[in-house]
Amino acid sequence: MEAATPTGSQEGAAPGGTGPARPGSAVGGTPELAFAVEDVRPLEHSAVPTLAFAIRLEAADGVAVRSVALNVQLRIAATRRRYDDREREALLEIFGPSDLWGRSLRSLHWCNVAINVGAFTGTTVVELPVTCTYDLDIAATRYFDALGGGEVPIELLFSGSVFYAAPAGGLGVAPIGWDREAEWRLPAAVWRAAIERHYPDSGWLRLDRDSLDRLHHFRARRALMSWSETVDALLTAAGATSAEPGAGGHVRNRAQDERSPRHEREEAG
Repeated sequence: MEAATPTGSQEGAAPGGTGPARPGSAVGGTPELAFAVEDVRPLEHSAVPTLAFAIRLEAADGVAVRSVALNVQLRIAATRRRYDDREREALLEIFGPSDLWGRSLRSLHWCNVAINVGAFTGTTVVELPVTCTYDLDIAATRYFDALGGGEVPIELLFSGSVFYAAPAGGLGVAPIGWDREAEWRLPAAVWRAAIERHYPDSGWLRLDRDSLDRLHHFRARRALMSWSETVDALLTAAGATSAEPGAGGHVRNRAQDERSPRHEREEAG
């Protein structure tokens, strides 16, 4: 991915994140890089849900950078935000009962992304595409899906190699410092917007082959029209209730609220 046109030095931090740690002076012509997040938005034209992180890179002393092989690890700093009662209940599977969160609440690995940054001098901004999944077997997805709103503290840890014009001529290469990182407070609504763009009002559940075959057979025997109706029939038979409180704070039974026309015709007959 090519770097954006160099923009020169920029002061201050973006509203959702922190400004870059100022890069130290270049040592022996080796560039020191600093990183910051300027913005995050859902990528409009993508085959899968994707968030575009605008990452600013700044090289010390105006050293000419030929390219950067950049690796970024994204982590969710789950301990650095508050949770309401509904969110604590929804996060039970990840962190356990909320009375044990003093020991069990921890940061979560989100993903690793690698990009190539083109040549620049001074400062440039590049787009870091972060693919999102609705696979609820992944802890980071379950975490985002459990949140009703607010912001998610994201930590970005940078590594890789910098290729630069060596003072004596030729091409030099140096590792990115292990302490290079940035932060961003990502609104949960931004992640949800990326998911809803591709999977509106729906979710995904992965099953093993045997369970899926049995579910197919159950649906076919009862001539059910959709997978949602199939799962509802199983939940109703098990006496399950909906996950969200209904009016007045009590929990509704979906069997009482969501009778399909087919069920009503069968009962009338």
